[in-house]
Amino acid sequence: MTQTSSIQLLTPQYWKDYELIDSGNFEKLERFGQLVLIRPEPQAVWPKALNEGEWNKLHHIRFKGRSATTGDWLKKDAKIADRWHITYKNPDVEIKFRLGLTSFKHVGIFPEQAVNWDYISSTVKSFKTPKPKVLNLFAYTGGASLIARAAGADTTHVDSIKQVVTWANENQELSGLADIRWVVEDALKFVKRELKRGNKYNGIILDPPAYGHGPKGEKWKLEDHITEMMLDVVKLLDPKEHFLILNTYSLGFSSVIVENLIKSAFPSVKNLETGELFLQATAGSKLPLGVFGKFRS
Repeated sequence: MTQTSSIQLLTPQYWKDYELIDSGNFEKLERFGQLVLIRPEPQAVWPKALNEGEWNKLHHIRFKGRSATTGDWLKKDAKIADRWHITYKNPDVEIKFRLGLTSFKHVGIFPEQAVNWDYISSTVKSFKTPKPKVLNLFAYTGGASLIARAAGADTTHVDSIKQVVTWANENQELSGLADIRWVVEDALKFVKRELKRGNKYNGIILDPPAYGHGPKGEKWKLEDHITEMMLDVVKLLDPKEHFLILNTYSLGFSSVIVENLIKSAFPSVKNLETGELFLQATAGSKLPLGVFGKFRS
């Protein structure tokens, strides 16, 4: 019988400025700092634990979709700001985020990623390398980049959208950090150039979208390009001391797929962990929000 690694179910442990209050009927009720939001959530196919009256009483802002991808924020009070700050702190580091109401229902942070942030900070601090080099691909507004930098890593942040890299830089300043290397580029192109340069990294983080475009119109489709990406990125890992995290939020992907991708690209992998990230609602339900694979030397 072929043995496989055990599959973990992990949820953040240290959030004080974030809370999933309830989820269901394709929505989620969340607290970010002092503000409570209602947003669409395609994974929440079950009934809500709290009734509609309680949801309406608790929330400050609700997202109402105009199309499959865009919509508007409806505020109970017009004085509520479009931007605000929250803090994340684990036993190793503390970082801050500027949140904002975007037309795509996002606010600039994916709270379940705190599980991966904790892994990054503890791993970077455990390395013997004085200033480990960490590469964050598809890096968005920089949560993983901030964590790596705060833990002492020489950090490179790559995303194809200039506006979100600017946002990540705001988060760096807000967190009292400096010297993250910002790169606006297609992630796969950047990796291939780093291979030609002969560069190595002690840590690589990948959180690719299901679909996306590079700054010059390069097309990214997860199932079409992830194998090529994985085969390339493992060649960038420092052989002596390294870690890698692959995180995906795609309804068609399972942790077994992620395990197969990592083992195919890096057959000598050790300490491989795979599983699913979820947020635990105060009202009781578990909201699944992606699968991961990670390993360290």
